[in-house]
Amino acid sequence: MNYKEPDVALTVAGSDSGGGAGIQADLKTMEAFGVFGTSAITSLTAQNSTGVRGVEDVSSEFVAEQIDAVVEDFDVGAVKTGMLSNTETARVVAEKIDEHDLRAVIDPVMIAQSGDRLLSEDAEEVVRDELVPRATLLTPNAPEAATLTNAEVDSPEEMERAARSLVEQGAEAALVTGGHIEGDRVVDVLADEDGIHRFEKARVETGATHGTGCALSSAVAAELAKGASLGDAVGTAEAFLYRAVRYGIDAGEGANSVHHLVELRN
Repeated sequence: MNYKEPDVALTVAGSDSGGGAGIQADLKTMEAFGVFGTSAITSLTAQNSTGVRGVEDVSSEFVAEQIDAVVEDFDVGAVKTGMLSNTETARVVAEKIDEHDLRAVIDPVMIAQSGDRLLSEDAEEVVRDELVPRATLLTPNAPEAATLTNAEVDSPEEMERAARSLVEQGAEAALVTGGHIEGDRVVDVLADEDGIHRFEKARVETGATHGTGCALSSAVAAELAKGASLGDAVGTAEAFLYRAVRYGIDAGEGANSVHHLVELRN
């Protein structure tokens, strides 16, 4: 019997005890895309669909040990980063991306959907200066893009400027997502070596907003791990996220979760 080793992706992120975002969402998404998901946990959060009750950070040294353990044993095709929490962890993750020459999808998680801060203000500078230049793809939402570029991002035109600015800061490509911007349609903007690309879709009237950024970045990382081009990976992830939001899961009393297995459940 011929056996093909699975494509492997790595998520470096925080744990969401509510299951809708973070490590849990990343691994569900990677599995749904047919990729073997591995992980390095940066923080433990006590949270549910209504908010974050507490955070316990893992030491940066142990985050590094987790990454090394995975990469030394598995052929990791791509890594995605999520909640990094503090300066030391953000810096060590940047160093490990370099050391292991990893294709990296950087989701610069700063604020939870509930409004709770998930990245210290000091660490924002490390993300801007050390992680952005190492990104194969950067996936900020509009508020995160505004923070990283020190400019307003309240329209598709401003999203384009922000995406270009992030590429000028060193990212190979930047996908600025527009779910936070009001309007009947949601526009995401990708800037890469080929120029500007818009992904536009009707806004879905749903409460399934928890974990959207995690699902999108994990889907891109999974597709990259399978060998897809960046443009194709983003296009596939965008189509997946639209359906995952449209057919979201109503579990809990707060924000509904995106449906990470939507393509399998039909």
